[in-house]
Amino acid sequence: MPTPLRIDRDSDGIVTLWLEPNPAKPRGGVVVLDAWLISAISAACAQIALDGCTGLVLASASTRVFVAGADLAEIDALDDAALHNYLQRGGAAFAAIPALGVPSVAVIHKAALGGGLELAMHCDALVGTLPAEGEKPWMVGLPECGLCICPGWGGTQMLPARMDPKAAMVATANGAPWKCADVPAGLFACVLPAGSTQAQMIDEAKRWIRAQHAAPSATPQFAGKQAPRQAISPRDAARMEAALASARAAVPASPHADACFDCVHVGYTRGWDEAVAAERAHLVRLRHTPEARAKLTAFLSKS
Repeated sequence: MPTPLRIDRDSDGIVTLWLEPNPAKPRGGVVVLDAWLISAISAACAQIALDGCTGLVLASASTRVFVAGADLAEIDALDDAALHNYLQRGGAAFAAIPALGVPSVAVIHKAALGGGLELAMHCDALVGTLPAEGEKPWMVGLPECGLCICPGWGGTQMLPARMDPKAAMVATANGAPWKCADVPAGLFACVLPAGSTQAQMIDEAKRWIRAQHAAPSATPQFAGKQAPRQAISPRDAARMEAALASARAAVPASPHADACFDCVHVGYTRGWDEAVAAERAHLVRLRHTPEARAKLTAFLSKS
């Protein structure tokens, strides 16, 4: 069955899935999460599940970004019911990665922002690198609150589970991505030396996958997952509650920051599904606030 995205397979069954720009909207070779890419990811993961694999590497065919984020113009053109459906379809496509039941790694060789980072964090591990000497640093993070909206594909749940939770919550609520050299410890499982090639990063990702298979009791931790392996859950309640209280004290109150904090609370009290549903509801609501309308209009006028 042909899929819109390239799929490479090693002799030992590790698959590399390549994210590509929408051919109808090439955007200068920048990969953007739009309805086309969401459908392409869903189709590709269905094909990979049908064929079977021992591991998944998620890589970007763009030389400019991993994924620049969601297509805000496409999103902003939708009415509320259509946006809910759009966000649900994206979440289902991303969930197909952990549902494969094999170790998975995202190779972050350039900018990974917003929905692009959320997609990557559906993988079990992230491999990064630093720019070569003289190369402009790229950004990694969740900038949605900078537009007075909030993440909609689990970002509030996954980032605090991978790094210092207070730092993750504060950065998300402030909409403040990091330069790649300043990404806090924990987000990346491995950071290769400056100037490493994408091919070297993919090799490292495959080594990580093989190491998981070699580890004792490797299979049960990956089998049957419908949500990312690293996300807030009620078992983290005490740690997340303390981090949330500290983050709230560090961030000025605003509708978008409060929405992020509410989603964190839902995550550690009621779990992944309800937390991501809360993200979707907040995002649909927030985009109608005067603050968000002003930010989105200004952003889209530059696009």
